[in-house]
Amino acid sequence: MGMAVGGAKGSGGGRRRRGGRRSAISEINVTPLVDVMLVLLIIFMVAAPMMTVGVPIDLPETQAKAMNADTQPITVSVNPAGEIFLQETPIAIDEVVPKLEAIATTGYNERIYVRGDTNADYGTVMKVMARISAAGFKNMGLVTLQEQEK
Repeated sequence: MGMAVGGAKGSGGGRRRRGGRRSAISEINVTPLVDVMLVLLIIFMVAAPMMTVGVPIDLPETQAKAMNADTQPITVSVNPAGEIFLQETPIAIDEVVPKLEAIATTGYNERIYVRGDTNADYGTVMKVMARISAAGFKNMGLVTLQEQEK
């Protein structure tokens, strides 16, 4: 009651190629790939909101409630130095209206938010708003922070 051990011919104990080398495994192990992809997905989900860059502005605080927004509005910002930004791009005051007309997808009904820094010159903010209003854009609003309880 013994068993044949070794590579005796005809025993069917193991297949060997010439030279005694083992054959290469042709299967792909996808478990490490899935693990790496899930880790990358989590990293990007956490990091994506932190990568949004805007013009650094200290907005004034008010008691107004936040607005519901379905689409992303166009923002025009004025910083303390009096520089004007369309989205994140610095522009001259004379270029505000032509660039707004170029990027407004819904025409003069486009929603435009004006963000003025707390320390920005009131006159500069009003000049920007007057030019936008005179061009025909009527759906315009000022962006503020909600006032915190102290």
